Amino acid sequence: MRHEVTSEKAERMPWHKSSYSGGGGGNCVEVAEGRNVLVRDTQHRGLGHLAFASAEWTGLLNTLKARQA
Repeated sequence: MRHEVTSEKAERMPWHKSSYSGGGGGNCVEVAEGRNVLVRDTQHRGLGHLAFASAEWTGLLNTLKARQA
C-alpha cells in the first residue's frame, strides 16, 4: 500500500530518533508518528522517507519484537 506524504508536510512533522537506533552513530533512523508513520535515514534526510500506515508500522514492530523473544 502506498502512502503519500509530501516532503513539505514531512518537514513540519516532529521527528525523533528511533529508540532502536544505537547511540554510536552509523545506523540511525528518525521517525515521525501521526496518521502515517514516516521513517528516514538521519545521515541522508534529503533522500526522502518511507511512509507506513500506523497499523502497518505497529505490525512490523510487533513482528520484530516476537522474533527477538
